[in-house]
Amino acid sequence: MATKPWMRQAQQKLRAERDSLPLPRSMTTSSDVVELHTEERVQFIDLTELVAEHVRRSGVGHGLVCVQTRHTTTGVVVNENEPLLIEDAKRMLERLAPRDARYRHHEMHRRRDAAADETPNGDAHCRALLLGTSETLAVAGGALQLGQWQRVFLVELDGPRPRTVAVVVMGIPR
Repeated sequence: MATKPWMRQAQQKLRAERDSLPLPRSMTTSSDVVELHTEERVQFIDLTELVAEHVRRSGVGHGLVCVQTRHTTTGVVVNENEPLLIEDAKRMLERLAPRDARYRHHEMHRRRDAAADETPNGDAHCRALLLGTSETLAVAGGALQLGQWQRVFLVELDGPRPRTVAVVVMGIPR
């Protein structure tokens, strides 16, 4: 199949732009694990300033930062830190995965790996599937790049508990 003329032109333009870019300096990375303790069963914890500080201290001028939860009953999301919206989000999660629904995950006698002290939390696992475990965000000019209302949240779905979040910044040094 022949390449369309407009596609060839776009490819040539991309090659020209790529070839004119200066070679990148060495890459740098910075990683950390943040430990915190949540206070409610379902809670939105604003991590934005913490992540922005990790980016500032990393020495990365342009690159990416990844924020990842290390638990299967939490999520990481970007949204607005507005109390009524957060209440709406909590209600939405309850509608989509009600706490009092019947979950096979609660059938401890059928599970080979269930801990003796495990509590029923099938709703939290299902909610986490809807949210995702990480967000990768742009870093430019040595700063986290977010829109005016955007904030980075750890969403607790089975608290209160101790939690850990990994923050990895990588890119070209300042």
